[in-house]
Amino acid sequence: MREYGKQNHTKEKNKLYEEQESYRAEEDQLHDPAAQYAYRRQGEYTVDDYYALPDEQRVELIDGVIYDMAAPGFGHQTVALHITKQLDEFIDSRGDSCLPFMSPVDVQLDCDERTMVQPDVVVLCDTNKLKKRCIYGAPDLVMEVLSPSTKRKDETTKLEKYRKAGVREYWMIDFRQERVVVYDFEHKSHPAIYGMNQSIPVQIFQGDCQIRFEKILEKVHKLQTYGAS
Repeated sequence: MREYGKQNHTKEKNKLYEEQESYRAEEDQLHDPAAQYAYRRQGEYTVDDYYALPDEQRVELIDGVIYDMAAPGFGHQTVALHITKQLDEFIDSRGDSCLPFMSPVDVQLDCDERTMVQPDVVVLCDTNKLKKRCIYGAPDLVMEVLSPSTKRKDETTKLEKYRKAGVREYWMIDFRQERVVVYDFEHKSHPAIYGMNQSIPVQIFQGDCQIRFEKILEKVHKLQTYGAS
């Protein structure tokens, strides 16, 4: 009788263990885009695959390739937030129809099924591109705040994607180096490089809007005193 009870208890423990392992496998699959779409290879993913991922999983889709995106740090968020605020204040002050947005916002950059990006900051002036789920086509202005995990992609892959898609102006903001690289695709083939100790003109607004970084850097430096970055 005791032996039977012992065997029964062992079977129950094994069954519980198997159920836990199955649950863990399902959880791992939810956080692994390749596992969910094992029938596809990188370069074959589509916008449908992108939207099928869990909402909490941040990725970008570029030419059929899924790129995982880590959550932005405090410094990154601070820079993007306060740039967006300055853009919003300028646009409101002159009653412009352009719209500023801060990530996360989906941009179906090429109007195809193979690319969906999430720039840190965008300004959209053609409101016909504003669709229910995304911006459909190239925004007028795109800004990326550089992070160690995204720097290379922002400086190469996304630079060329934005240029070819028809983005008018592209900023790469490196707050750690206190440097901003600005591409005015409409007028110049080479970028302008600015330090963050100066006001930087926004070319899509003919320089009337200028982004000031002094107070933004003060906030970033204050975060660093708390051990945040």
